[in-house]
Amino acid sequence: MRSRILFSAFVAAMVAVLATGCMRYEKPKTDTATSGTTTLVCDNSFQRIMEQEIGVFEFQYPEAHILCRYEPQRVALDSLMSLNTRTIVITRDLTPAEVQKLKDQKRIAKSKKIAVDAVALIVNPSNPTNILSISEISDILTGKITEWDQIEPNNSGKVQIVFDNNASSLVDYMRDSLMNGKDFGPNVHAQNTIPEVFEAVKTHKGAIGVVGVSWLSTDLDTRKMSEEQLNNLLDTEAVTEGSELDPAVKTLKVRRDDSLDAYKPYQQYIYSGEYPLFRQIYMITIGANGGLAHGFYSFVTGPIGQKIILKSGILPAVIRPRIVEITN
Repeated sequence: MRSRILFSAFVAAMVAVLATGCMRYEKPKTDTATSGTTTLVCDNSFQRIMEQEIGVFEFQYPEAHILCRYEPQRVALDSLMSLNTRTIVITRDLTPAEVQKLKDQKRIAKSKKIAVDAVALIVNPSNPTNILSISEISDILTGKITEWDQIEPNNSGKVQIVFDNNASSLVDYMRDSLMNGKDFGPNVHAQNTIPEVFEAVKTHKGAIGVVGVSWLSTDLDTRKMSEEQLNNLLDTEAVTEGSELDPAVKTLKVRRDDSLDAYKPYQQYIYSGEYPLFRQIYMITIGANGGLAHGFYSFVTGPIGQKIILKSGILPAVIRPRIVEITN
């Protein structure tokens, strides 16, 4: 009896050791390039694109979870510098001082340009104006031009500029690029969201909305696709086409002051530089190599991530657009 008890105890001990060993061996790593949870703060003018990037990435890697907030650029940058998030998407690279501040906190930042975005000006379809020059846009922003008929015969009344919010990167871009240090005029207003900019343009004949061109995509087939369908479409060698502009609003042509030619923010004109209102989009991460933050960074900057950007209507940093010239 005693030997049987000792043998049973020995077997139980061995089972416990083996079970413990198996548990230790099978325990998954919680943060890999394709699994775990990470955070991202994205400039809200880039929201439509990032939603698709995250959807396809999480479809490919079901154990990965990207928790994204869409905020003004200043909020995104503050979140990175205070280490509240590992990754941001904004319209500029880090300054040397910002890079050093992160180094002082034992964080190494990686950054890469992922796209060239156009800033589009949209008006009500009933507005007869089709073209604005750079100087006319500047005069509207500073309040020098307050009525549409100061530009050309136009009964649309007062010109009202509408941004998504006061802290928007679009506000910074227009101020820095077009206003030569002047203040905004009283005809400049801010809503709360980009969809509200569209609503203001649709309901006010004299309004000009300022939006990122990816919000004008009419690629409805892609919008209705599931993540699986979009992934299958992108994961091929076929040429990826860009999209047209939304006909629900009128997108103005813009011309430089020294040119008679005006252009809409189509990808080929962003690529050639003929459309004058454009800016860079950067993805910046302090995620460690081998972690999910860095894995998603590699995805967005890689072939599939760049194809998603191409489908959105703006210019990816890596893939050149296909320009087809038709001659009679």
